Amino acid sequence: MPRRRPRRAALVTATCALAVTGAAVLTGCGGGDPDAGTNGVGKLPAAKIQAKTRAAADAAPAVRLSGTVVTSGRTYQLDMRLKAAGGTGSVTSQGATFKLLRVGRQLYLKADSDFWQQAEGKGGDGAAGKLDGKYVKVPQGDPAYKKFSGFTDKDVLLDGLLTLHGALATDGHHDQSGTPTIRITGDKGSGGTLDVSLQGTPYPLRLVRAGDAGTLRFTDWGKDFAVTEPAKSQTLDYGQQLPTS
Repeated sequence: MPRRRPRRAALVTATCALAVTGAAVLTGCGGGDPDAGTNGVGKLPAAKIQAKTRAAADAAPAVRLSGTVVTSGRTYQLDMRLKAAGGTGSVTSQGATFKLLRVGRQLYLKADSDFWQQAEGKGGDGAAGKLDGKYVKVPQGDPAYKKFSGFTDKDVLLDGLLTLHGALATDGHHDQSGTPTIRITGDKGSGGTLDVSLQGTPYPLRLVRAGDAGTLRFTDWGKDFAVTEPAKSQTLDYGQQLPTS
């Protein structure tokens, strides 16, 4: 008579078959390959993964970046959409929120009167009410231009952010909002961590910066958006250097 397979073995086989059918390879089912069906970068050394994800980010026509950046002792909450022709989005720092818009080389800053009053301080000229809700042109020679235009520049921002410090290594397979990733680290995480997509193009999806300098998420890779000059009725020239505070 044919030998009957134990019921437990049959149950495990059936469970694994269902998992594979659902496109989820379980490592407990005979040690499945976590890179099966992916773009394959998970099998590469960390340095090559970093090179590929940087190249993918540079080549992408657009991206949305959100999260926190700590620089010069100040924390900025960003939600920016970026591309070569410009960028748009919001920045929050020290409880104040303002919007940035860059069209070509022209940068605009839009905020409410509370923001401008706080920026001007007690010695202000009382212009906060006139600036409320307007797109204020930022002259290219103004210190504020150098300070904030980088938040709207895809190349500048990504070049400054997508850098891990120290010895590179891989740190296993992870998941970002349902997308499988491979994580690379600098100095075992103290130099930052970067999660790279294992689906399609190996875009960076999540960055934890070294030294508690912020955490950022990258989405909408390649999705275009409009950057257009605001209406003249909504645009103002400040007429002098913007408040530096």
